[in-house]
Amino acid sequence: MMEKKVLFTIFGGTGDLAQRKLYPSLFRLYKKGDLKEDFAVIGTARRPWSDEHYREVVIGTIKELSDSQEQAETFASHFYYQSHDVTDTSHYDSLKDLAETLDQKYHLEGNQIFYLAMSPNFFGTIVSHLKSQGMLDTDGYHRVIIEKPFGSDYNSAKELNEEINQVFTEQEIYRIDHYLGKEMIQNISAIRFANNIFESMWNNRYIDNVQINIAENLGVEERGGYYDKSGALKDMVQNHILQILSLLAMEPPVAFSEKELRTEKIKALNAIRIYSEEEVKQHFVRGQYDKGQLEDKKFVGYREEANVDEESATETFVAGKFLIDNFRWSG
Repeated sequence: MMEKKVLFTIFGGTGDLAQRKLYPSLFRLYKKGDLKEDFAVIGTARRPWSDEHYREVVIGTIKELSDSQEQAETFASHFYYQSHDVTDTSHYDSLKDLAETLDQKYHLEGNQIFYLAMSPNFFGTIVSHLKSQGMLDTDGYHRVIIEKPFGSDYNSAKELNEEINQVFTEQEIYRIDHYLGKEMIQNISAIRFANNIFESMWNNRYIDNVQINIAENLGVEERGGYYDKSGALKDMVQNHILQILSLLAMEPPVAFSEKELRTEKIKALNAIRIYSEEEVKQHFVRGQYDKGQLEDKKFVGYREEANVDEESATETFVAGKFLIDNFRWSG
């Protein structure tokens, strides 16, 4: 197995995504041997954390995955924290200095991955500063990973694409939906297309309906500021659920290549019936959670969460019906 020499810079390093998803994922790569000695991670955010506190947080996120405290501490020793305002040009100078120091310390050969685990409002600002402040002036490869939501509508997504493409090539840009990394989601294509019995019955003659249920056992926690501007429709439906729907509804691709899979997924999405305003009211409902208890944990109501408007009408629950108008599913 080839070791990956790379410096990860995570913008939004104190956030929910980093702690629940990114740090455990990096640790799994570490345990597999993809990351060994020659890697480093810079976490950036506004909070005035120290390296020591940051490492304690990282260790807390992987305690159920590590074989020993020593293993967790060795992994976390590769993590460094930089208090950073992404809108302040001067802050990128200190970030660049730290990146250069770690590159030399861990022999990373200039390889860099930038993970933007923040609001899309800052994506353009970050990538433009990476270029203008010389953070991309290294001999190694550069990658930028962008999480959903990618803009707030078509126009903002298009504008964001243009901003990022001014700095990174298309081959260096990774727009990802972390739900697609879940094992069951990755297995959908194998279950469908590698099994003639399933695929021959995967149509409206044998299937009355398909239900996609995504349930979480936690509230918005520290994501109130983001979530109140997004809601379940933008946070879950227009990305996670539509990605799963496209995998379930698409036709068999000519080949299992990135291009062919994307082509068939787009065809499936284009076959979704566009509702009128009255049909939306008929087929979709929205809701918002109130205070309650799940198992031994008590939850406050959504409007009582930090950074949420006390009169917020943002939905935390959405249920709806999609109709797909094509030969396989119509009727």
